[in-house]
Amino acid sequence: MTISTPPAVEPALAQRAKTEERRALAVGCGAHALHDGYTDIIYVVLPLWQAEFGLAYAAVGMLRTAFTGTMAILQIPATLLAERIGGGLVLAAGTALSGLCFCLAGASAGFPLLLAALVLGGIGASTQHPIGSALVARAFAGTRVITALGTYNFAGDIGKMAVPALATLLLWLALPWRSTVAILGLLGFAAAVAILLLTPRFAPEPKSAPTPEPASATPSSGGASLRSGFRLLLSIGAIDSLSRAGFMVFVPFLLIEKGASVATAGFALTLIFVGGATGKLACAWIGARFGIIGAIIITEVLTAVGILGVLTLPLDAALFVLPLVGVVLNGSSSLTYGTVPRFITPAERNRAFGIFYTGTLGCGALSPTLNGLIGDAIGMHGAVMIAAALAVATLPLAALLAPHMRAQAA
Repeated sequence: MTISTPPAVEPALAQRAKTEERRALAVGCGAHALHDGYTDIIYVVLPLWQAEFGLAYAAVGMLRTAFTGTMAILQIPATLLAERIGGGLVLAAGTALSGLCFCLAGASAGFPLLLAALVLGGIGASTQHPIGSALVARAFAGTRVITALGTYNFAGDIGKMAVPALATLLLWLALPWRSTVAILGLLGFAAAVAILLLTPRFAPEPKSAPTPEPASATPSSGGASLRSGFRLLLSIGAIDSLSRAGFMVFVPFLLIEKGASVATAGFALTLIFVGGATGKLACAWIGARFGIIGAIIITEVLTAVGILGVLTLPLDAALFVLPLVGVVLNGSSSLTYGTVPRFITPAERNRAFGIFYTGTLGCGALSPTLNGLIGDAIGMHGAVMIAAALAVATLPLAALLAPHMRAQAA
């Protein structure tokens, strides 16, 4: 005897799946926007923290490193914890911790307490990327996951624009920085409650025995080229991160030196983030038109030129240039990330991406402290010129990568 599913049940299941998709995408996008915004409002308040606590550039860079370094180190542990107690709970707790970070920063009485608050924020921020992206990927099936993840990634760019812009607006309204960061911190608690309520409860993924890769998947003749190409690509991405983060930490100080107010400097950072969101589309077009190697060369040269332009131009001209700098600053990183699959086999995918993200994010986290030390030693202008030189230093590596790109295309 065959028991068929009542016709009325199938539409109900389909509607439930659609609802879970919408909830997963809303949670993932909302968390990505808020966390990326939290990460980048640090640039807005760095000059205020320097003035408040009398900090050297090395200490200023250490504040940024405390947040981003902790975030980079703890992403894998956050994933393991989510597997044990649930992604929604871990993501909600991490979002609340990130909000608490800025509430504590607003109440901090000195550099040690501020540093400790940012470490706490980095712990919370470590939960977002691995859990948010996995949640979105789990909710959508087939090719639709590509569009969903694209929406999730774009939400991060929206957060980088919106949250620093909100901080700038509050400062423009003459609100003290302590009240500004505390108000923004409260958003984290509200978002944590929303995450707990809205995150779908998916059944655990079925576990299956690993399927061995066919022998032809990793041919010995091409293995050396794959490894060499991956190392070169990782080197380009790491140096690019050093250059980008080293420049960004000094942008507000450069503009204030030219006569900008703190609020204007914050607005200028928003212009960079707007350019960065545009850069993903622009650099995809450049890559299609000139090839990956050509696009890397173009973006890195323009990055160096743009950095030197911001350094030397008067304030109004520098503000005009900043969105264009943002396009190439962000676009160059998207080119390297997108090229990783060309130099890894399917069996190495997880480990290779883990190595690549750890290397690039780690360099981006260390860069503010290293550039702060350089700024204290030779001055801010010298440190910014070194950031421009690092962008140019990727060009020989790109030339060495070109034969490996041709070999994989053949």
